Amino acid sequence: MRRRILATFLGLLALTAPALALDRVRFGTNWLADPAAGGFYQAAADGTYEQYGLDVTIVPGGPQANGGLLLLFGKLDFFMGGDMIGNFLSAESKLPLIAVAAEFQKSPQILMSHPGVGLDRWEDLPNAKPVYLGAGAINTFYAWLRLAYGFRDEAVRPYNFNSAPFIANKQSIQQGYVTAEPFEIARQGGFKPNVFLLADHGYSTYATLIVTRAEVVAKSPDLVQRFVDASAIGWYHYLYGDSAKGNAAIKKDNPDISDDQIAFSIATLKDRGVVDSGDTLTLGIGAMTDARWKDFFDKMAAIGVVDARTDYRKAYTLAFVNRGVGVELRPK
Repeated sequence: MRRRILATFLGLLALTAPALALDRVRFGTNWLADPAAGGFYQAAADGTYEQYGLDVTIVPGGPQANGGLLLLFGKLDFFMGGDMIGNFLSAESKLPLIAVAAEFQKSPQILMSHPGVGLDRWEDLPNAKPVYLGAGAINTFYAWLRLAYGFRDEAVRPYNFNSAPFIANKQSIQQGYVTAEPFEIARQGGFKPNVFLLADHGYSTYATLIVTRAEVVAKSPDLVQRFVDASAIGWYHYLYGDSAKGNAAIKKDNPDISDDQIAFSIATLKDRGVVDSGDTLTLGIGAMTDARWKDFFDKMAAIGVVDARTDYRKAYTLAFVNRGVGVELRPK
């Protein structure tokens, strides 16, 4: 009888005991919800973050948002950065921000041209005119294109996220993201554009970097490690598993995105090796190397984007990556 009472008491105690609290994390993306952040949404939706002891709230970005500033002032714990230029500029300005993982091994930045009009090869593109570019491109990747391949300033025309001028002018080229603009060109213009991924021609930046504050790295390294690892697992699930939960979460935050756009983006991320290629094949998604950071820094210093005297090594740490987390989830 006493054993039965004790067992009942212990059972009730187990039912009423509070569960271990999850660490709350606010993670900001740099744009509206879409598959470029798919691995993060997947990890939040399928329970991966929870398995790593994290309660993650994803804060979508947008054209008016400034996630980097929110991170700097402690309103976010982690931020989905763009390419490495922002990290170099932070280091140059001695801001306490640090990249802890690179979810994209290749920048999704592209140039597009019309097929069959003499602009079908990369070598043809410097002769194209006009070149439709956003304001942020002129002194970053286009400055590199001028130095490395002879592209010309006089060809530049403004691109304001409206592809109608490019569609109408067959001798033009336009910038874009490999997961977005080619889909819209095919839908609106009725043709499949030539797509040139800058990463395949020497633009060696990482992209979709996980960035946090230096104090978080110093005071909560276990939290950083769990977020980096769980995010990598989320990307494996999103690319190679059932992405339905991640896609549902994306559509909840961005109802305007279509299923066709999502499917195109996921297929492109895989086919182009944007997330999982090169070093990630052995080191795992999120991998970074000192050599890649130095190579891109030297390129950006050469065109004056960043001061060559900057200690770029303060922009990142390899302490949380290159551990092979999740590589077994990649299909054989």
